[in-house]
Amino acid sequence: MPSEYGIETDSVTLQRFVLNEQRKYPEATGDLTNLLTCLLTAVKAISSAVRKAGLAQLYGVAGNVNVQGEEVKKLDVLSNELMINMLKSSYTVCAMVSEEDENMIEVEVGKQGKYIVTFDPLDGSSNIDCLVSIGTIFGIFRKNSEGPIQPQDVLQPGRKMVAAGYALYGSATMVVLSTPGRVDGFTLDPSIGEFILTNPAMKVPKKGKIYSINEGYAKKWSKGITEYIYSRKFPEGGKSAYGQRYVGSMVADVHRTLLYGGIFMYPATSDAQNGKLRLLYECNPMAFIMENAGGLASHGKGPILDIHPTTIHQRTPIFLGSKEDVEECIGFLQKYD
Repeated sequence: MPSEYGIETDSVTLQRFVLNEQRKYPEATGDLTNLLTCLLTAVKAISSAVRKAGLAQLYGVAGNVNVQGEEVKKLDVLSNELMINMLKSSYTVCAMVSEEDENMIEVEVGKQGKYIVTFDPLDGSSNIDCLVSIGTIFGIFRKNSEGPIQPQDVLQPGRKMVAAGYALYGSATMVVLSTPGRVDGFTLDPSIGEFILTNPAMKVPKKGKIYSINEGYAKKWSKGITEYIYSRKFPEGGKSAYGQRYVGSMVADVHRTLLYGGIFMYPATSDAQNGKLRLLYECNPMAFIMENAGGLASHGKGPILDIHPTTIHQRTPIFLGSKEDVEECIGFLQKYD
C-alpha cells in the first residue's frame, strides 16, 4: 500500500520478482533472470516507439513482405531488431525464431547461452496505424542437446517451455509472465521505468460470457464451429447469450479472455486447413500462459502444448480460454466434425 509519502516505497518490480523466484532454486545460475532483464529492455523500447510512432514517422509499411507473405510495417522492423539485439546482448541465448525471419537466427558462438527464444515482435501490427492495442509474444526453451544448434533444439513441444509471456501496448503497457504453475501481471510505471507487480497469481475464470472469433470467415467454418457459435448467440433453456468481442490483435483478445473468461478461437477454415496462427511464437506461449492460469488451450483434437513442431513457422488452429468454455467448444467439434 502507498506510504505516508503518497507513493509506494516497497514495490515489487518484475526484476525483483524474478530474483525472488530464482532464490527458490539453489542450482539456478541467474541466466534466465538476465535473459528476462534484456527482453524487458526491448519491450520498454518497443513501448516507447509505439507511443511516439506518429511523431517519429513510424506508421505505414516498410516496403517489403515477411516470410508469412504479410506487408511489413516500419514498427515491425524496428521491434524485430530490438528483440534480436537485446537478446543477443544477454549472452544467455543460442538461437531465436522470429515471425519476421524465414530462418532460425543463430547467435554467434562467443555470445551463446543455453536458451532459445521464439517471438512475435509486434503482434497485431495490421492495427498499428489505427491505434488499436498491439503486443509482443515470447516463449523461452532450454537447449536440449550438446554442441552446435540442432533442429530438435528449436522444434520442441510447448510443454517444454521454461517461461512464456506477452507485452500489451494499450492504455498502459503491461507484461504478463508465466512460469510453470503460475501467471503474474506487471504494469509499466513510466515515471520510474519499471514494471510493477499489479496482477499477482492470475487465474482465468472457469467459465465466461464472451466469445472471440473473426466472424468474417463464417462461410468458411466447419459445421462444428458454426453450430458452436450459433449456440452462443441463441442459447436454449432461457440462458443468456454470449457477447462477441474481437480486436484482431491476439495479445489484446487473449488478455481480455484471461481477465474476464470466455473463449478465443482461430479455427481452421475451408481454405486454411492448418489455421492461420503460428505454433512456436504465438500459440505455444499463449497456451502455456492459459494452462498455467487454470484454463485450456486446444487445437481441436488435443492440447496445443503437446504438438511436436516440424517447421519453425508451422500453423495450427487454436481454441483457448476458460476450461468449461473450451471443453464445450471441443464437444461441438467432436459431434459435428
